[in-house]
Amino acid sequence: MDLFKAIIIAIIEGLTEYLPISSTAHMGFAANLMGLQEDEFLKMFQVSIQFGAILSVVVAYWKKFFDFNNIKFYYKLAFAVVPALVLGYLFDDKIEAVLGNQIAISSVLVLGGIVLLFADKWFKNPKIDDEKGITVRNAITIGLWQCLAMMPGTSRSAASIIGGMAQGLTRKAAAEFSFFLAVPTMLAVTVYSVFLKSWGKETGNPQKGYEMILASQDHIMIFVVGNIVAFIVALIAIKAFIGVLNKYGFKPWGWYRIFVGLALLVYFYFFK
Repeated sequence: MDLFKAIIIAIIEGLTEYLPISSTAHMGFAANLMGLQEDEFLKMFQVSIQFGAILSVVVAYWKKFFDFNNIKFYYKLAFAVVPALVLGYLFDDKIEAVLGNQIAISSVLVLGGIVLLFADKWFKNPKIDDEKGITVRNAITIGLWQCLAMMPGTSRSAASIIGGMAQGLTRKAAAEFSFFLAVPTMLAVTVYSVFLKSWGKETGNPQKGYEMILASQDHIMIFVVGNIVAFIVALIAIKAFIGVLNKYGFKPWGWYRIFVGLALLVYFYFFK
């Protein structure tokens, strides 16, 4: 993967991370259409680049993240992220196996789109309009909903926002808590992907044994530039999404998922 293609994937990540349309699916489709080989570095890049986009939340909501007088905010996030850490570790191999199955991911896009068409009707009369009204029990439940996104194509954002609305949060409050929860979640995923899981991989050559995924300068540059681009694009996109979600709800994203999912099913089934 060269730098230009990495930047394209980073732009896609920045634009889609906070939309309920699955950033992982869109990055996978883009990589496939650009003819990128699904090697260990590409897998690691597609996962860890999400952290660049997630950092935009810290900047956009810096007063919230650095309000050390509000200790409850931090332990709510800590409790909420536990389900993803446990289940993600247990099912890591199964999740990775699905990442290359474009037919399965396209199908999930369509099914998720159908769910989004009705999501706004299911949760009426919300009672919680900001993070302070969220209890630890609410946070853990939202964290469990977030785990649905372990199936590539589901959308972490959609799962956690709908989970929040199911707990009585307004769309805006649910979206913002989803953003907050993304920070520890993606930090853990990045550390695991880059420094634990992908730090050493078998080369297939008995004389070389193991090598580091980020061993070359080119890989390091692509990794750094990709995360910077994703951060900048996501910083621009994050505020826009809140406004669109409040005004139009989930239905436009549902139709988008269905249209794109069906188009990709036709493409991957008949032309690949």
